[in-house]
Amino acid sequence: MAELDKNQIEAIVRQVISNVNGAKTETVAAASAPKTTLSFTSTEYNGRKLVGIYSDMNDAIAAAQEGYTAVRKMTVDQREKIITAIRQLTYAEAPILAEMGVKETGMGKVEHKRLKHILVADKTPGTEDIVSAAKTGDNGLTLVEMAPFGVVGAITPSTNPSETVICNSIGMIAAGNGVVFNPHPGAICTSNYAVDLVNRACFSAGGPKVLVASMDKPTLDSAQTMYSHPAIRLLVCTGGPGVVRSVLSSGKKAIGAGAGNPPVIVDDTADIVKAGKCIIDGCTFDNNLPCIAEKEVFAFRSIKDQLITEMLKNGAYMLTKEEADKLVDIVLVDVTDKKTGKTKKQVNRKCVGRDASVIYDMLGTGKKLPADVRCLICETNFEHLFVQEELMMPILPIVTVDNIDEAVTLAVKAEHGNRHTAHMHSKNIDNLTKFASAVETTIFVKNAPSYAGIGFGGEGHTTFTIAGPTGEGITSARSFTRQRRCVMADSFRII
Repeated sequence: MAELDKNQIEAIVRQVISNVNGAKTETVAAASAPKTTLSFTSTEYNGRKLVGIYSDMNDAIAAAQEGYTAVRKMTVDQREKIITAIRQLTYAEAPILAEMGVKETGMGKVEHKRLKHILVADKTPGTEDIVSAAKTGDNGLTLVEMAPFGVVGAITPSTNPSETVICNSIGMIAAGNGVVFNPHPGAICTSNYAVDLVNRACFSAGGPKVLVASMDKPTLDSAQTMYSHPAIRLLVCTGGPGVVRSVLSSGKKAIGAGAGNPPVIVDDTADIVKAGKCIIDGCTFDNNLPCIAEKEVFAFRSIKDQLITEMLKNGAYMLTKEEADKLVDIVLVDVTDKKTGKTKKQVNRKCVGRDASVIYDMLGTGKKLPADVRCLICETNFEHLFVQEELMMPILPIVTVDNIDEAVTLAVKAEHGNRHTAHMHSKNIDNLTKFASAVETTIFVKNAPSYAGIGFGGEGHTTFTIAGPTGEGITSARSFTRQRRCVMADSFRII
């Protein structure tokens, strides 16, 4: 099976769309923009100037501040109309966003990116997520409301660029904020197109012309300007460890969504046929770019061979030991730390998010993999670099374990304390509980592909900003608010 079951995924998407927004959104999704030759820069798309893109971070922040001021005067119902317009336009232009993302970054799969945009449009919470609370007693009434911060400064990644921009924009606007983005330079065109999309939708629904802003050439300097600008009241970072650390050291309120290295345990009670398919489906979705995707497997010795057989049936190719060892030096390159002078391994960006066949061709064996291969698997020991490093590519190491205690111990170590995501296939409640308790991850997926953890084929809302380091978890509109308390002492309790 070369890809995820397209009919199954489309059925999930149609059901979700129908459940949340009604049948009308199916029509919008079906009426996608026609295919065209993409011609784009960080400021233009097919000759049209993108809205909300600036050359100076101060100008971008000023525009977002003006947009925030306009939104403050709007009702919650008007805000929700803006969000509805963003959803509708994202449905319609998901094919453009998907194709642009792959063309600019060279990472991922167009069809999977299209599905991710539909997921974002459909299952990112809006203003319904902003809920007030009241407490009454002998001393009167206290009302707690969720208020906006003002202008939010956001860092977005190259792996899920437009998905993150749109998802964050919906949540931040629902909370009543304006937004300024400093996107990853490797995906600036795609990110800025998403910014333009949000602004076009906002204006069409009666909002300001610019509510979210971005840079034409984002740099470390523009990021530092954003961090220190007095108008920025909240920073939100979705990215690697380095950029998350810089945001958290800014001195401002910050939400950090960092790296993960999600392990998956398969014990001797699991449905092995299902586990083999689910693991390959999750690991290969958008070529392993989602941070929640399965990165290494710990399989009980008694079922390991059967699990591998099922993986092979679902598009996996088993690397020989020689191929795996050689591939290590291709997908992981030596870099020298400027501060310490020490050499360490770092993921080769030329391999991130690439098709399994493309990565295999780098071995230079002259052998061509079958067309249906979508994942490279191999048996390794725990110390192998494929286990220890987050690759973000369809390569999946399998480590043999003898019991649940060994599996949990090794899986927790492989996760490296990120507390991001973990997975398990089992019917043993005690084993599931033991692993979930020990690993302490923000997301724990049982007996399903990893993407169920962000609402794709699983319950719950979606996000591409999973804030483990700062504790917000699966972020949504309420994550981008601050509490305000209003107290009426000795009055307005009517019972």
